[in-house]
Amino acid sequence: MNHDRIHAREPSHHRDRWTVGTITEIAERDGHCVVTVEDESSEPAELVVTMAIRDLFVSRLDIGDDESPVGERVWFRKRGGQ
Repeated sequence: MNHDRIHAREPSHHRDRWTVGTITEIAERDGHCVVTVEDESSEPAELVVTMAIRDLFVSRLDIGDDESPVGERVWFRKRGGQ
């Protein structure tokens, strides 16, 4: 399975290939993490990443251990490019 890409911090490489968005929901489906984000024009996108990637990007957000990542800003790319 191809997975989408997501970063908690602005990427330093190929910035024009990334979209800025705000997390609106995080869920688990079929053993994967599904992160719903809205881009700057309020268009929703569903990103499918591994649970390990979820743990990594959430750990890099500026939130406490018991805080939700919903509402946080991230950079993302859908598989196949965006």
